[in-house]
Amino acid sequence: MSDSPILTEPQAAPSAEHFIMRRDGKSVQLHVLKNDKNMAVYLTNYGARIVSLLVPDSSGRIDDVVLGYGSVQEYVDSIERYYGATIGRVGNRIANGQFELDETTYKVGHLHGGYHGFQDAIWDIVESDSQSIAFRFTALEASDGYPGNLTVDIRYSLNDVNELRMDYTATTDKPTIVNLTNHAYFNLAGAGSGSVAKHRITIHGDSFTPVTQIMIPTGEISPVDGSPFDLRVPTPIGQHWNSMNSQIQIAGGYDHNFVLRKLGGSDPELAARVEDPATGRILEVDTTEPGVQFYTANALSGQDVGREGIPYMPRTAFCLETQHYPDAPNQPLFPSIRLNPDDTYRSTTIYRFI
Repeated sequence: MSDSPILTEPQAAPSAEHFIMRRDGKSVQLHVLKNDKNMAVYLTNYGARIVSLLVPDSSGRIDDVVLGYGSVQEYVDSIERYYGATIGRVGNRIANGQFELDETTYKVGHLHGGYHGFQDAIWDIVESDSQSIAFRFTALEASDGYPGNLTVDIRYSLNDVNELRMDYTATTDKPTIVNLTNHAYFNLAGAGSGSVAKHRITIHGDSFTPVTQIMIPTGEISPVDGSPFDLRVPTPIGQHWNSMNSQIQIAGGYDHNFVLRKLGGSDPELAARVEDPATGRILEVDTTEPGVQFYTANALSGQDVGREGIPYMPRTAFCLETQHYPDAPNQPLFPSIRLNPDDTYRSTTIYRFI
């Protein structure tokens, strides 16, 4: 990007007055983080979610690069519940909506934490300023069938090198499972601008976890070599999404967990990079997590109309959901997502715009 872009104003930033709602004695609010590079992030405590992410392109034009709505009520009413939200207790899928922990079987929702997942919670705002905000939510033991009262904190912070950082921590009073992520839908040309087929993606993973016909991991860890999942060099997102590869056919595109190459340290490492040739915007994703779910928004149907007034159609966005592997409690070869009372869950992911 140019050091001295000619700036243009965003067409429409979210309005705080459209994010006022009270439920169960709690109030929904909208908060904005800004830096000195003309980047702005709008967040709400409804689902501890990213509502809007305004980023200049190489010529200085500012666009919103995440899909979303202009009011909290639209999030409540949405067909797709997860736009920009914090996902938990357990992101992604759990086979048959059940798992065993310490010889007890628990019945839970099979996708993204269940029917009352974190995306529908009104989180407490612990503290905030112009470049950071911290949310907190306590999921009670009986919620969606999980054991233990789980307290989750997430801090969003924006620095002056265009990095949006998400630091998650969680504690429990009984053994439980936890796997948190963020479900932002990105289009680097701007939300509502059409297909992301020409975006070029690189994922730093040598293998992935194949799925069954109902999108549950088989338990295998398969090399990406010679397949549409070999995204280790920059590849147009749409190059293989109509492939006859059985895994692509099952998902209707990409909706798979990639096993990331890790150096073994505790700091976030580069997981993926996406570039939009048309605007020059580049997104890099760093994470401490061992996997990332690459999803090409195959299930969007056009029923949801975003704040741009444009229906959100299939393959007009992509997600990079940093995570432990799906169905981990039922797959003994996958990294564990168990959390004990004497431990603290910690995870960090960074979205960097270049």
